[in-house]
Amino acid sequence: MAIRRLILSVVCWALIGTSCVVKDNRISSRMNNVIYRAAHIVPMERQLAWQKMEFYAFIHFGVNTFTDREWGDGTEDPAIFNPIEFDARQWVSVIKDAGMSGLIMTCKHHDGFCLWPSQYTEHSVKNSPWRNGKGDIVGEVAQACREAEIKFGVYLSPWDRHEPSYGDSPRYNDYFKNQLRELLTNYGEIFSVWFDGACGEGPNGKRQVYSWEEYYEIIRELQPDAVISIMGPDVRWCGNEAGRTRTSEWSVLPKRLSDQETIAEASQTVDDPAWALAGGSEDDLGSRDKLKDARELIWFPAETNTSIRRGWFYHQAQDERVKSFDRLLDIYFKTVGGNSTFLLNFPPDQRGLIHENDAQRARQIGDFLKATFKTNLALGAETRASHTKGHGAEFSADNTVDGSWNTYWTTDDWQSTAEIEYDLGETVTFNVAMLQEYIKGGQRVEAFALDVWDGSQWKEVAQSTTIGYKRLLRFPIVTTRKVRIRIIQSRVSPTIAKFGLFLSPA
Repeated sequence: MAIRRLILSVVCWALIGTSCVVKDNRISSRMNNVIYRAAHIVPMERQLAWQKMEFYAFIHFGVNTFTDREWGDGTEDPAIFNPIEFDARQWVSVIKDAGMSGLIMTCKHHDGFCLWPSQYTEHSVKNSPWRNGKGDIVGEVAQACREAEIKFGVYLSPWDRHEPSYGDSPRYNDYFKNQLRELLTNYGEIFSVWFDGACGEGPNGKRQVYSWEEYYEIIRELQPDAVISIMGPDVRWCGNEAGRTRTSEWSVLPKRLSDQETIAEASQTVDDPAWALAGGSEDDLGSRDKLKDARELIWFPAETNTSIRRGWFYHQAQDERVKSFDRLLDIYFKTVGGNSTFLLNFPPDQRGLIHENDAQRARQIGDFLKATFKTNLALGAETRASHTKGHGAEFSADNTVDGSWNTYWTTDDWQSTAEIEYDLGETVTFNVAMLQEYIKGGQRVEAFALDVWDGSQWKEVAQSTTIGYKRLLRFPIVTTRKVRIRIIQSRVSPTIAKFGLFLSPA
């Protein structure tokens, strides 16, 4: 029996360093193999840079702004487009006031109208009365972003309801690639190329077949640092347009979820406001159960998008229906603070300005975030960890409160539970906690809790599941000198790069 167990132990060691359980003379190691693989899937540098942006803006603007529609049909006369007070700097000022880091512009929506003077179509600003046909919305917005050190991204709808070649797949793919090259060549650095999965029939009655891989090759050639979002391999759609989030948002998923046909099947195919709000969010994408049969795993992080109003384009009837401060704040904490990014849409009006009500809400959000996160009350705290990898300074819990993204605490492999205590040096008052994993080394934490010392015992004030890039916890105000993180479950070994405590204003 001893020899048999020794042989089994050697087999276990060969299984990529996973732990094994000997039970009834069988090896139960399959799940640990999956968990080991999942824990070592890491983001590309472009994905990491994008995730650190956290909160950025969508701008929906075009002929729909002047027709009071959400989806145009391509028959719109360019003569209707005339935003006589257009001011790209006002747009950028509003999103900076909100604390945002980037702007994605709808350069062409499904109606096919181009907000830049594309040489490949007449359906563009060059045939509008705005600036006597000499203007370039995309160019002015890109310039305003550069001046304000805001990153610039482009949305280009693959579905084009105006272009006659749409449905003649080879011809239209050439047309689309030419327009993509224009945007990626003429407007400086692009941080995101945003595609949705909408697809319909062309004038010939045939459904367009998009050449996604060729589109991706052009992006990688011309803008190698840009993420390809939604219908692409870098960033995934959360699954709805209402700002709803998952309790556990995993960035490591089965590769099949990035399949273009799978994404397109879940995409909107008609202008249906009810669908846009409901969507098809699945609650669990990356748990152990979801990964156990996956043949290949990828890093495929989530972006959550919604509009500050009910519609994506401007409608005067919605001027008094801007989302409330509380609702937007809740979405922020559940997206940026839930291992997603937050893409919030602002629809400029027919003047070419973001409406005063939207701008006021943006300032409220920005002021609140600035006031909340200006001081990390845990910075420099004295730490004590129950487990530390190598028992040395390299992976010390002190790394979690040194203010650096590049240092972190972790344990030895297969020590999947642990505790870190923080002595803050004095009693402090707070109602927000922040935890960030070292996602350069993968996403690992599956469950954790936050405790505070009440003078005689530890008292739990919050608990959650995943952390990933960032987890924000909100709870009633507490005052204490000592706090504790309890890692309840993790994959292989937990990591924490940053820990913070903050006091948000009333």
